[in-house]
Amino acid sequence: MSWTRRTLTALAVCALLPLGAAGCGTGGAHGNGTSVSPSPVGKVLDDTDDTGRHLREVGKKNAPDVGVEVTPDPAGGWDVLLTLHHFRFSPAAGKPRALPARGLVCLLVDGRPVTRLRARGYHLADRLVPHGTHHVTARLYADDGTVWAVHGKAVESTADVTASGADPDASAPPSGPTGQGAEPAGPSVGTTTVTVGP
Repeated sequence: MSWTRRTLTALAVCALLPLGAAGCGTGGAHGNGTSVSPSPVGKVLDDTDDTGRHLREVGKKNAPDVGVEVTPDPAGGWDVLLTLHHFRFSPAAGKPRALPARGLVCLLVDGRPVTRLRARGYHLADRLVPHGTHHVTARLYADDGTVWAVHGKAVESTADVTASGADPDASAPPSGPTGQGAEPAGPSVGTTTVTVGP
């Protein structure tokens, strides 16, 4: 009789174990042979940005948005200030997964990644923006490394910065700071122009 009870108990545990395991999993699920993200947000596209990161498409309504302003620092270099809408920085020690409108900002100069930001301000050294015109871009990334996108375009903003050094061959006098340009419609692209003389 004790053998029967042990067998029935073992059978009951084996029958209930898969049900309990399904409810206590990490959120990963398999259906029809495909893996489902533990926190599905948007749709990961086959398209990538210029750094090779996949785009994560979200709807335009309440989509994350970023603006970037670059101004000369009197002590040297450039000060970058970000304006964020519908986006929050996630902690550096967070899990590498996409959460709605969260992540970090990748700062690029002329398409080259310079730093990852989890704050609204940053100081660019003079060496990163030498004589000439350069493009400073702030692009929004999810914590899993995908790029937030709307209508197939990365959510980013670019400031065009012209640094004028002392050039003896220059025929035109150096110009002072100019006003900022208006951002185009839509959350995915913005432009600011700054020209600085010596």
